[in-house]
Amino acid sequence: MRTAGEETVASCPQCGVEIRTDIRFTTWCAACDWNVDPQGPGEEKRGLDRARRRAAQRYGERLFTELRGGGAGGKGSGSRRTLSGSLAYALALAVHGVTLALAALGVWGLVAGWGGLGMVVGVFFLALAWSLRPRLNRLSDDDRVLPRGEAPELYALIDEVAAAMGTRGVDAVVVDVEANASVTHLGLRRRLLTIGLPLWEVLSPQQRIALLGHELGHFTHGDTRQGMVVGTAWRSLSTWLYYVRPTPNPNVVQAVTNLACIPLRLLITAVMALLDLLTAQSSQRCEYLADAAAARIGSTEGAVGLMDRFLVTDSVVTTLQRETNGRRMRGRGQASGQGADDLWEVLAAHMHSIPESEYERQRRVGALRGHSVDASHPPTHLRRRLLLDGTPVPALVTADTGRSERIAGELADLRGTLAREVVRDGYGNL
Repeated sequence: MRTAGEETVASCPQCGVEIRTDIRFTTWCAACDWNVDPQGPGEEKRGLDRARRRAAQRYGERLFTELRGGGAGGKGSGSRRTLSGSLAYALALAVHGVTLALAALGVWGLVAGWGGLGMVVGVFFLALAWSLRPRLNRLSDDDRVLPRGEAPELYALIDEVAAAMGTRGVDAVVVDVEANASVTHLGLRRRLLTIGLPLWEVLSPQQRIALLGHELGHFTHGDTRQGMVVGTAWRSLSTWLYYVRPTPNPNVVQAVTNLACIPLRLLITAVMALLDLLTAQSSQRCEYLADAAAARIGSTEGAVGLMDRFLVTDSVVTTLQRETNGRRMRGRGQASGQGADDLWEVLAAHMHSIPESEYERQRRVGALRGHSVDASHPPTHLRRRLLLDGTPVPALVTADTGRSERIAGELADLRGTLAREVVRDGYGNL
């Protein structure tokens, strides 16, 4: 083996073909897939997480076949009420009905037991019902909100993307340090877009527009799982599961309590699994339709490039961890985050230097593992392939250099603040 700059040249031990690989990445053979996935799929998830992951892969593959054959339907096909969707709503309403029954039981306990021990029972059930109440999303004190007045160019771009999709923009933008992006509702009608700065920084201008198109596409295609009724029911069930979780290292009383809670714990888990199963296909379809929206708004090329970035988000995480740990080891930034000025530039430079061979390896690994962003998404390699199988489309919305620079200027203060905090505290600790 010899090294030529950042490239290694070797023969494949399995088929003998010459292999050229960037020394920073895994050496593998594109001809026979030797060493394409040296780490393997890793530890198998258990319980509900395992069921969700398998359902994501199963429905993702089924929907890929359907949509590839022209079964995508029209613009609103993601929001059609199906039998499974109706059953999910009914199950979610039943969950909320239990909460309402607990509240009614609490009121009855207060009234019937006024002045006696019945009041204690009533207060208990009312407190339990209050903790299980449907909770609408709201901003937290830790959220870094970018107001419209401080980022008019960014909001104007979001509004333009929304108008091109036939919907409205968002009411608030939050910027955080996750390698991701998402949308949700605040309260009853307000819309929130969360932009993960590590992801935003490694995307090209058209990939960023495709990202906005994808996220806003979730509003136009009505993801049942993220809706008010089903979403709040899921959070209530999660609270129930938290209450009946087993106590670790229990004493005698706690051990008996753990055993007594097993039936309730199994019942709650089963209801959550059923709710997840009923909403899985709708959620998968909405992801594929959001990808199609990303291609229409930001071009097929921009949407495909976005899918590739999703495949290597692990590299975003490891690069930030390496950079922050290295700077802390060298004594920089431990107190105030000094030395963080070029953090995002270093991250972007690394991501832009990833060779095509590594992207191809990740695509093949994704096909082997059924890789997806998380259990609510179809496998990423199938999402990418569906975009490429369709007719390439140009971008409806574009961003020239001047516009991109103005948006960068609006994000400058937050970029600096978040970089200093990441270097000071370490990535993953915020």
